[in-house]
Amino acid sequence: RVQLVESGGGSVQSGGSLRLSCVASGYGFRDFCMAWFRQSPGKQREAVAAIGSGGTKSYTDYVKGRFTVSRDSAKNTVYLQMNSLKREDTAMYYCAAGYGGTWTRAADYGTWGQGTQVTVSS
Repeated sequence: RVQLVESGGGSVQSGGSLRLSCVASGYGFRDFCMAWFRQSPGKQREAVAAIGSGGTKSYTDYVKGRFTVSRDSAKNTVYLQMNSLKREDTAMYYCAAGYGGTWTRAADYGTWGQGTQVTVSS
């Protein structure tokens, strides 16, 4: 029922910031757990951050303290504010929606966006 479109990616230097947006269309947005994953060529897709329908936030250790996930229900949008970016953050970033389970497990999400590329150079 929901479709996701990411935006906000681009190229930045190490230490810079980007804010990714994920706009949801359709029904059920407020009931979903929303997450951000990323993937680089030749690597497994990995979880970055998630926010539950009740506002609970989760982060993996490698982004904790640098990234912030939030949602604006009035705009049907989830954000990922990324600060202090490192070269290791370079990846395609995907927005995902699911009903719950293990937040880091990609298979638990039934709807995915097309991705937005983030490139960090130094």
